[in-house]
Amino acid sequence: MSIEYIRYKIHPDSHEAFIAAYSESAKSLDASEYCQSYELSQCEEEPERFILRIEWSSTEDHLQGFRKSKEFRSFLPSIRPYIDNIEEMQHYQKTVVCSGLAEH
Repeated sequence: MSIEYIRYKIHPDSHEAFIAAYSESAKSLDASEYCQSYELSQCEEEPERFILRIEWSSTEDHLQGFRKSKEFRSFLPSIRPYIDNIEEMQHYQKTVVCSGLAEH
């Protein structure tokens, strides 16, 4: 498994539209064989910051599978206006440091 984190900085006037755009794009994530789960979180201390966390079956499945799929072609249009607001987009692997409830 690979975990992708996408960190955004979104102007307050665009919060509702941004969340709506990801609600629409999430349908493509749900339909993808490569996406295991996802969540969009908003920072409490700095509300203009959002993090999208996506669990992929692997980084290769994300980059070579999902990004070349029909699901990606339907995922991208609604979030395209926010691409310039991305501050980080990276893949991570879990380490041995995790709670007993978390799978490793």
